Amino acid sequence: MSSKRKTKRKVSHSYHSPDKIVLVFLIAMAIFGSIMIYDASVYMANAVFNNQFRFLISQIVWIFFGGVIGSIFYFVDYRKILKISVPFLAFIIFLLVLVLVAGVEMNGSKRWFQIGPLPQIQPAEFAKLAIVMYFASWFSKNEYSHSKLEDSKKAFTKAIVPFLVILGTVALLILIEPDLGTAMIICITAFLMFFLSGKDKFHRKGSLTIIPLALLLGVIAIVIEPYRIERIKTYFNLILNGEVADPRGTGYQMQQILIGIGSGGLIGKGFGQSRQRFGYLVENTAFTDSTFAVLLEEMGLLGGTAIIIAWVVFLWRGFKIALCASDKQGQYLATGITIWLSSQAFLNMAANVGLVPLTGIPLPFLTYGGSSTIVTIIAFALLLNVSRYTKDA
Repeated sequence: MSSKRKTKRKVSHSYHSPDKIVLVFLIAMAIFGSIMIYDASVYMANAVFNNQFRFLISQIVWIFFGGVIGSIFYFVDYRKILKISVPFLAFIIFLLVLVLVAGVEMNGSKRWFQIGPLPQIQPAEFAKLAIVMYFASWFSKNEYSHSKLEDSKKAFTKAIVPFLVILGTVALLILIEPDLGTAMIICITAFLMFFLSGKDKFHRKGSLTIIPLALLLGVIAIVIEPYRIERIKTYFNLILNGEVADPRGTGYQMQQILIGIGSGGLIGKGFGQSRQRFGYLVENTAFTDSTFAVLLEEMGLLGGTAIIIAWVVFLWRGFKIALCASDKQGQYLATGITIWLSSQAFLNMAANVGLVPLTGIPLPFLTYGGSSTIVTIIAFALLLNVSRYTKDA
């Protein structure tokens, strides 16, 4: 007698060195970003602190702390790290509530904690990491495949509703601060992760029903804040008429950005030759939200194109890491991190050339900021962690 046995092909996994291109990108961007932040912040550092290296030193300190924390996220197996995704997200939600009560108010926003002489902490930045980790863990355990319409209806209550409740809670708390840019990045990342977690048309169609709701909430968020309406008006006037409305008022920032970019031309004025960094750009945006504009002024179209190409290469490598990851957790984690960092980078650069409205979204490594820098390095560490484990089959 002969018996047939069903055998499943085992997929073997192997341990590798981290993705070299992503690692080089991380190191190069951290160094280049620090140089650009120093260059763009010299005027403000001298004017306020009488120390031209003030912001550079702070940025280096944050990179160091990010590297120390990131090393833990790199050397500890990412599957073990994802086991704490639920308490980590719960803790971040607690901080998002607490910052609205006990946070430091700056320019009408409550986004930061100030603990003695320590640098300010912005919980919303860490919410990006928490959301990616949480959904990577969740979706890897519940890949949605609905062959019947009835299954799709059940999935609405078991998948879409819980997803919206969790994402909506985090996004709403961040919007209240208010911080529309960060909320937008989190929603884009989470939605794309959710969309990719299904394997059939029912899930995809169900996912697409989220878009009208998100657009409606986005419109409400814009309408309730007058300054956001003015930014939208400035943007559409630039796109439709080719000129900045109210260049001495609501359109001042965009006007100064375009002056700098226009004067930079093809090859730029040269490193350290930006004029817009000398107080023309609003407040400290020369080395925060608009560092890319300073870069375009000094290094021209060629320099800006090089940065864009570098981010396109990162996008390619990030998705390749996701495709080659040893398990679903690694795939979703790498996908989420890649979408998050890439969308953040491209939206910042697009805003700085007038393709989208100004939103205050930071450009990873080229934007001065402690929480943003630290959480970005941690995200890269996790991505490199996933890249060490690949499937051989």
